[in-house]
Amino acid sequence: MVDQRSRSSLPHDFATWEPVLRFLRDGGEREQAAHSIRVAGHVGRGSWSLPRRRQSPGFGRATLADGMRDEMKAVERVRRVLADAGVDDIAFTAEISPAGQTELRLFGRSPAVEPGLGGPHPGTLILVEGAVPRPWLRLPDPVPGAVPAPSADPALLERTLRERLPEAVGATETEIAAAEARLGITLPEELKALYRVTRARWEDWGDDHTAAERECKAVGCELFALEDLYIAEASSRHCLWKFAAMEAVVTPPDAAVQGVVGSPGWIVFGDNGGGDRLAVDLTPGPRGHTGQIIILSHEANIGACLVADSLTDLVMRRRSERRAGSDGDLPPAVAHVNIRSLPSIEAAAHPGLEVLSIGVWEAEPLSLSPVMELPRLRTLAAYPGTLADPLEIAGLTALEFLELGPEEWRVLLDAGAVPRSLSAAAITVHGTRDPLPIVGLANELLALWNRPQIIQTVLEGDLGPMARGGDGDTDGVSRDRE
Repeated sequence: MVDQRSRSSLPHDFATWEPVLRFLRDGGEREQAAHSIRVAGHVGRGSWSLPRRRQSPGFGRATLADGMRDEMKAVERVRRVLADAGVDDIAFTAEISPAGQTELRLFGRSPAVEPGLGGPHPGTLILVEGAVPRPWLRLPDPVPGAVPAPSADPALLERTLRERLPEAVGATETEIAAAEARLGITLPEELKALYRVTRARWEDWGDDHTAAERECKAVGCELFALEDLYIAEASSRHCLWKFAAMEAVVTPPDAAVQGVVGSPGWIVFGDNGGGDRLAVDLTPGPRGHTGQIIILSHEANIGACLVADSLTDLVMRRRSERRAGSDGDLPPAVAHVNIRSLPSIEAAAHPGLEVLSIGVWEAEPLSLSPVMELPRLRTLAAYPGTLADPLEIAGLTALEFLELGPEEWRVLLDAGAVPRSLSAAAITVHGTRDPLPIVGLANELLALWNRPQIIQTVLEGDLGPMARGGDGDTDGVSRDRE
């Protein structure tokens, strides 16, 4: 453990945090009478979470936004200092005595820990450097019989767009060849025809915003400039491990689009105006067409939806009438066992199961014995208290991601039974639990893989008794601890 006393940099200066601590301390007057209080939260450059109940305004009172003014003012100094220091956010916990003596602990970022979800507890632990969830490694399957749709007509597409956009500036063959070289892929003829009519650069329109609107209507989307085309491979679809590990790649035999995260054959060329990306699909599903138009939702982590059978159809405003494929009678690769979904682990177990999520459960704790021999089970997420014997997890030798409550992790750590197959792990914390033991637990797990620890910086200062007003001076010191 590192324990070094030094004058702190501004993000680790007690005076920086004093307004936040006063705000939290002064909100707990009843508790402050005779006992120390412990608080925890996080402050980031874009958001914050403080453990103080917000009261709704009564009739004729100020709005809720006005009621947050004191809270916003309290975090302002910290957010400004974080921005100046280039730090995204810091989680903290503090113990404040009735007299005002305060021990503040700041939790630094570890490169082996993903951001948490708005609270003081650590996010997912990346146990293997550079590891990504298995769905992000899946490439599309080859479909040797795939061909362009009969409606694909580059000549009609180009002629139609020239009629709609007579003043547009088109790309030269040299510019198209440069785009192909940058992407490492030959552009389909329909896409070349589109960019021969317009290269979609803002500077070509000058200050004429209506020209951009005309192009959007003419093409059927907000068209990217030729130099902004990109390949929607899996790496372009960022997702936290906690959520990505719960996905599975499934492509039904009658699907038009493959259910992968990304593909070297998805050429993104536009946006629907709401953050969803349109792409030409050169790696279609078993019932798809080469060059069909798909849309990648910004709300989904995996897969895409069919929009048009060809780029010509998109421009001619002919939408595809084909529907998504059906899994038929195949059991799901992702199973949820809880009070509203599957009634037992037995009901979830089958050889193709990849992800098992055990949620809120009101009956007796569950045994994992029905899934012990499943060859493809790679993710287990179990709500705290739902497992009859956490040590059964040691028999799941193919797990790459495991999410458990603190008590279950404690059992595995004490028994030396944490699966060594893991690439990532998460500690599920509900309620307002003290983050100190959770950080300690996280560091134990990181140590098993020799990964960088979460560093604690301890600051000591004096807020003074509650009766004292203002932002009195403090003389704090810091110690860095692992």
